[in-house]
Amino acid sequence: MICSRAETRDGHSPLAMTRRRSSLFALMLTLAILLPASAQVAPSPHTQGVPDDLEQFVPAQMQEWKVPGVAIAVVQNGQVIYSHGFGLRDVKGNLPVTTETIFAIGSISKSFTSLSMGMLNDESKLDWDKPMRQYLPEFQMYDPVASERMTPRDLISHRVGMAGHDLIWYSSDFSREDMVRRLRFLQSDHDFRSGYRYNNLLVMTAGYLVGRVSGQGWEDFVRRRVFEPLQMTSSNFSVLDSQKSSDFSHPYRKDEHSGAVSEIPFHVMSAIGPAGSINSNVEDMARYAIFQLGKGKLGDRQLVSESNLRLTHTAQVPMPDGSRPQEIGPRSYAMGWVVSSYRGHPLWWHNGGIDGFYALLALLPDQNFGVVILTNLLDDDPVPEIVSYHIYDHLLGLDSIDWAKRLEELGEKQKAAEEQEHKNELAEHKPNTHPSHELKDYAGRYENPGYGVITIRPEGEGLSATLNKLSFPLHHYQYDVFESPPDSTGAVDVGKLRFLTGMNGNIDSIAAPFEPDAQEIIFTRVPENPAPEQKK
Repeated sequence: MICSRAETRDGHSPLAMTRRRSSLFALMLTLAILLPASAQVAPSPHTQGVPDDLEQFVPAQMQEWKVPGVAIAVVQNGQVIYSHGFGLRDVKGNLPVTTETIFAIGSISKSFTSLSMGMLNDESKLDWDKPMRQYLPEFQMYDPVASERMTPRDLISHRVGMAGHDLIWYSSDFSREDMVRRLRFLQSDHDFRSGYRYNNLLVMTAGYLVGRVSGQGWEDFVRRRVFEPLQMTSSNFSVLDSQKSSDFSHPYRKDEHSGAVSEIPFHVMSAIGPAGSINSNVEDMARYAIFQLGKGKLGDRQLVSESNLRLTHTAQVPMPDGSRPQEIGPRSYAMGWVVSSYRGHPLWWHNGGIDGFYALLALLPDQNFGVVILTNLLDDDPVPEIVSYHIYDHLLGLDSIDWAKRLEELGEKQKAAEEQEHKNELAEHKPNTHPSHELKDYAGRYENPGYGVITIRPEGEGLSATLNKLSFPLHHYQYDVFESPPDSTGAVDVGKLRFLTGMNGNIDSIAAPFEPDAQEIIFTRVPENPAPEQKK
């Protein structure tokens, strides 16, 4: 899933994204920094902006955190000053990571969407602050105030306050247009513009808007207006296209309990693309970082106005501080970027986590300096943060901080807190209960107009469930509550489902706490088609 929650993995989704993130993972997003990569050829690995020990430091961190492969590019003053691949892009095939290896960049894709919106604003085709309904008359939210007042700026800056509802896109192959239509059915516990809430669906809607306003579709617009001018020839919009390359990374995950690393399947999620589907390598991303550090120019060509590029780096809503270290300044979300500081120096960054991949892009604008780090492990992978901070300390001439030790200690504290939370949950569990009906009575199709369809079937001593295209087992927990075991989908933890009985005594709906910032999602049983009438 897009870890694209700025406090989760995506620097904010969570792309998302797995649904359950460890606290350490959340901190990593908090600490993550986007460093710009650059053009093409890397000179000497030992330059003023790069620590001499980097080629020993990176493998050591990879081994400590069990990351199979890492690619890094460092840029400064419009040049690539370092680029290197470490480890393996394909463990089974023993194939090495190179600077051309394609990885998923997850929610870093959001900055491509905000850049596209800036370009359309330059052409007077899109106003940041006009109501969405002027561009999409059919646009509707559950909250009527949001329906009337939502603007393009709202969509891209996570300031709406709306619950994320990430399982909608992650579990389905709904089209972009269909997901925009489903927004009207999605509730939230927070009022419109009540503060920061990371939301991949709204960024997807921003990309849909780019496609509608430009008449080209989001992918074609980004390809023609960004990829082609910047010569990002290896970048694409689908993991299916990545696998056509001769140099692409496989995705990996780490078992939460054993720590074993294993390969996982690629997960195709094209519709959420504007929020997290771009795949790239450090050579292409270095060019992009250099462009982002500039003033909207590529040579003598102005791709986007300086004012609109600056706007995408300008704070729009403050983000929660959480357990922010003192070296990291207060964070705000801009437009596809997080703006903060590192040890007193301005920092623009975004990270991206999506099934089996974690990426970081960070810029120190005052030093005209950036780093991009791409990895092929999503779970428990603070290597991009550890490495980037190590590089910053060297660049800024500051005493090096042992971030690896800090994150390890923090992880132990958070693991203890999670274990205590689990014990508290077990203490509330009611043992020796049983379902109110026979298992066959729970079987059927249940539908929610926003989320889609859950299909329930008896299976062994429990049930099996499919939410759109995502399947998982359900074990009896207590009374009419069933639970999907952790890691049963290989990607997201679905949690518990509560079956509800109608006045007639039949199971007629399911209540699912899929979204922590909203009420339970109610799925209503769909009547089975009656058998055709027999001819006499």
